[in-house]
Amino acid sequence: MEGTNPVNKKLAAALSGGAVLVLALSGCSSDDGDDKLDSWAKQVCDGVQPQAKKIEAANASIQKQTSDNSTPEEVQETDAKAFQDMSDAYKAMGSTVQKAGAPDVEDGEKKQKDAVTELNGLSASYASLRKQVEALDTDDQAKFADGLKDIATELNKLSKSGSDALKTLEEGEVGKAMAKQPSCKSATASATAS
Repeated sequence: MEGTNPVNKKLAAALSGGAVLVLALSGCSSDDGDDKLDSWAKQVCDGVQPQAKKIEAANASIQKQTSDNSTPEEVQETDAKAFQDMSDAYKAMGSTVQKAGAPDVEDGEKKQKDAVTELNGLSASYASLRKQVEALDTDDQAKFADGLKDIATELNKLSKSGSDALKTLEEGEVGKAMAKQPSCKSATASATAS
């Protein structure tokens, strides 16, 4: 049974890269800002924080499954649920940024639109990973391990490509405003921890 473990560890490693995305939705240091931007940042941070926690919990469930001597069935079930949770979380983040409207900065509208597109794209990617993992053959140990390898590769790509628009969304003033929000600070802390 332990055949799946090394591969699932790869999966877990690839997944922890996904936490980087949540990090992207948080600022760095801050000084004075303007009220309009601050209230925008508060809305986004407050909406994103519970989703960041959800992603973190999904990551943790996959990590945990790798440390046990889990059967392929257990791995499949855990991973499928985790991917669905991540898909839902990114979708909800996209809605949050959409609802908040464009931040009051230069090119705010484009930045917002790009971030929403990206978050929705991530949501779709994780949903398709869920289908992929559910389609794996748990009766054939070797095939199952190969399938997990492919999924780990996809995850790696996702975590690398995922944070560009988010980074752009929060350059400059937006990042400063977000950094002031307690909910963004805690989202960052928890994402860093994983």
